[in-house]
Amino acid sequence: MKKIVVAIDGYSSCGKSTIAKALAQYAGYTYVDTGAMYRAIGLYTLRHHLLAEADIIAALPKIEVGFMLIDGAQHVTLNGEDVESQIRTLEVGNRASEISQIREVRAFLVAQQQKMGEAKGIVMDGRDIGTVVFPNAELKLFLTASPEVRAQRRFDELVGKGQQPVYEEVLKDVNDRDYRDTHRAESPLRQADDAIVVDNSTMTREEQMKVIYDLFDRHQ
Repeated sequence: MKKIVVAIDGYSSCGKSTIAKALAQYAGYTYVDTGAMYRAIGLYTLRHHLLAEADIIAALPKIEVGFMLIDGAQHVTLNGEDVESQIRTLEVGNRASEISQIREVRAFLVAQQQKMGEAKGIVMDGRDIGTVVFPNAELKLFLTASPEVRAQRRFDELVGKGQQPVYEEVLKDVNDRDYRDTHRAESPLRQADDAIVVDNSTMTREEQMKVIYDLFDRHQ
């Protein structure tokens, strides 16, 4: 059976990573969380107090983002350090959204992402996978859900991690990120012309995975 590239794009808190991980396991493919890569760079800029765009660009050669398996789960590394838990905060998420608008940052990570997909057999999720990173991907999915549903999902996730978020603030964060992602000058979030839209606002996890698995099987 031939291996393909699966590109999954969509809005924040649509469950892209969860879906991509499950699909990769189902297909026996490699999963790459591109959003985590931007978060890792965002964490680096926060730690080193890098605010100016020129300073962030100058620091890129000092940054190495990677992945490692810990107890069977994929963790993101920053210069060899496991930063999986540190990159999942709202502060780092907002920083990642901001630095993702810098052309040099995107070029730095897109080159790494494209290299990862050369051998096919990969599931990659993000904001511009089907439009920029892998425009020729055999299967492109675009995930969406209402802002209120996504904010509630994000709120529940943060509570589950022991944080004490305020729903209204989480909803504002979701809407702000949507605006930044769709209005940035460099590789804005948009649906690829040949992408299949999956609105999971009212779907259970089982229902949406059945849809995704069926779409994947049809592209084999």
